[in-house]
Amino acid sequence: MTRERRREFLDALGALNRMTLDAFQDPETAARIDQFDMAFRMQAAVPELADLSTEPAHTFDRYGPESRKPGSYAANCILARRLIERGVRFVQLYHRGWDQHSNCPAGLKTQCYDTDQPSAALVHDLKERGLLDDTLVVWGGEFGRTVYSQGRLTADDYGRDHHPRCFTMWMAGAGVNAGTVHGETDDYSYNIVRDPVHIHDLNATTLHLLGVDHTRLTYRFAGRDYRLTDVHGNVVKALLS
Repeated sequence: MTRERRREFLDALGALNRMTLDAFQDPETAARIDQFDMAFRMQAAVPELADLSTEPAHTFDRYGPESRKPGSYAANCILARRLIERGVRFVQLYHRGWDQHSNCPAGLKTQCYDTDQPSAALVHDLKERGLLDDTLVVWGGEFGRTVYSQGRLTADDYGRDHHPRCFTMWMAGAGVNAGTVHGETDDYSYNIVRDPVHIHDLNATTLHLLGVDHTRLTYRFAGRDYRLTDVHGNVVKALLS
């Protein structure tokens, strides 16, 4: 369907929906009209946004050899920067396959090859363009991995199990105290021994960096006053610049 044909279709649909809105004055109908129109504007912007042919060669050199492959993590990092340049307020990148219960040496090497250079390039790119001052970058997963082996241990093959006791996130950009290392584990990387950051604390800190007070919005449910971080969480001030 051409862009012009899609626009005609949505205009006709909008006219029908406005007849219903005039008859019943339902705000959900008005919201639906706006949603269709916003979706069209987003779709219309995609071809230009996703066209990386306009990017100079040094951009691909910076993001690494995989950045020329559509759908790769490196290419998506370039798209993330282009989205942020155009005012998109939230961008989420995924990179799957970190579940190394076996063959950890080879698997982890592959994962880091995919992500290390383009992730660093994205931060540098945002900084050079003056976008990092008001863009928060959060990088991490949902848990860590055991420091000890899972399964058979050989010289070149072993695995690691899920480990929720302690794991690492890194943050960069708006309001983050750059170069700060916060928290410490024991010598075996098994338990936290200093400055723990609970997931509720991480969420509270992230919201604070986005300009949201996580304690402001509360609602009572089942006898408890819930907020954006459940009923827990404190801003970790040591992470703030």
